[in-house]
Amino acid sequence: MIKLTLFLAVLSGLSSNSLQAQSQSLAAPVATSTLEKPKAQPPSPWYERPASAPWFPHNWVRGYTDFEVAPSHNEPDLGRCAFPQPAGSGGTASPCTAYARYMFSGYLELQPLNRTFAKHIFFFFEPRFSFGRNIPQLSYLSSMEPIAFERSVGIAFELPKNFNLRITQHQVDYLGRYSNLLGPADLRTNGPYGLYTTFGVRWSFGGYGHNSAPY
Repeated sequence: MIKLTLFLAVLSGLSSNSLQAQSQSLAAPVATSTLEKPKAQPPSPWYERPASAPWFPHNWVRGYTDFEVAPSHNEPDLGRCAFPQPAGSGGTASPCTAYARYMFSGYLELQPLNRTFAKHIFFFFEPRFSFGRNIPQLSYLSSMEPIAFERSVGIAFELPKNFNLRITQHQVDYLGRYSNLLGPADLRTNGPYGLYTTFGVRWSFGGYGHNSAPY
């Protein structure tokens, strides 16, 4: 009888320990085996294309912009007005004031194709706007009156060793009142360098420009 009592007491103790351990394991937080879903990435901008894309690859549009201010006595001469101006031109009241105070310019390249030999062809555009109203040694103003729109446009073909062939067409259009006669001092020129077309070769070195498509 005593042995039976001891056996039951031991069995009861073991059972209570097992039940307590099970209750603790159930109470403990269960580690989830499921992985967290990756956060949704925002869509890439239209201009960020993979380098391997057949159309509009990465960096297919590239260039720069530039804004310049000329201090007094350093205004760029657009070659439109005589210097010194004739005596009868009006002095400080002369309408021929095509000397720029401000210049806004830039350079843009477009290379939309990324397959066959056409991937080495790109187009370029180089605009320049001139603003001002000045007469050397007579009148220096901070006016931003538009004077001229100068531009070069063309097509180029990339060659090995950072060379490229280029066809460039240059033209100047006068703006506002500068499209009309500006009095006795007006030389009636068609702008800096005027209208022309050139065939040329450009060589870039020292990391200048962009990485050409490999041959």
